[in-house]
Amino acid sequence: MIKHIPNFITLLNLFCGSIAVIFAVNGSLVTASFFAFMGIFFDFFDGLLARKLDAQSDLGLQLDSLADMVTSGLVPGIVMFQLLSLTTGNLNWVENSDEWSNSMHWMGFKVQLLPLIGLLITLASAYRLAKFNIDDNQTDSFIGLPTPANTLLILSFPLIMEFQNNDIMNSIIINKWFLIAVTLVSCYLLNANIKLLALKFKTWNFQDNAARYLLIVLAAVLLIVFQFAAIPLIILAYIIISILNKK
Repeated sequence: MIKHIPNFITLLNLFCGSIAVIFAVNGSLVTASFFAFMGIFFDFFDGLLARKLDAQSDLGLQLDSLADMVTSGLVPGIVMFQLLSLTTGNLNWVENSDEWSNSMHWMGFKVQLLPLIGLLITLASAYRLAKFNIDDNQTDSFIGLPTPANTLLILSFPLIMEFQNNDIMNSIIINKWFLIAVTLVSCYLLNANIKLLALKFKTWNFQDNAARYLLIVLAAVLLIVFQFAAIPLIILAYIIISILNKK
């Protein structure tokens, strides 16, 4: 019975991710972000619990990736899709008019092409998760940006707009070239051959975990000072600290 507890937590991740998908599709990006964050929390907790209970299994590994595909693959793709839709001035990606030039005809409707670029994140996440499942070298570190970290990056944008409501930041976020650039960089980082820290503590020794402690302290300070706008900075700091730590 105990061995199934981590799998139950993983299913909670999938459950939260599925709810996030529903809200994201309907344009409720803040609520979608909340449920995605809950899913990411369960994603972290299930692995920790599996190690503590010595209940790691091949089933759990596959289930974890399937849940991540929804919470940290499909959700950020849809959120980016919706953000790109905002840059066209409309959240309805299918229009029954001749207003949009960047569109194609499909079954009598004109379908906007620009928002579809956001779904590249979903494709890149799927590829990254598949590689992770067959790679035995990602136990103590990650090769490429983990999908939950990438999800936090993408979901930070609607949260910045909603809760910080800064005109300068909003104008940057709702810029199609910025969003396209973020999408392409995101896809690259997910599958880049870059060795990044795994936040798994085998011991609490400072010397062995100096980079992890530095990242945690820096993340806390940045969140206090910049709130949700700190999330992209934290992801950047995570990459830089990982590279410097490797050297």
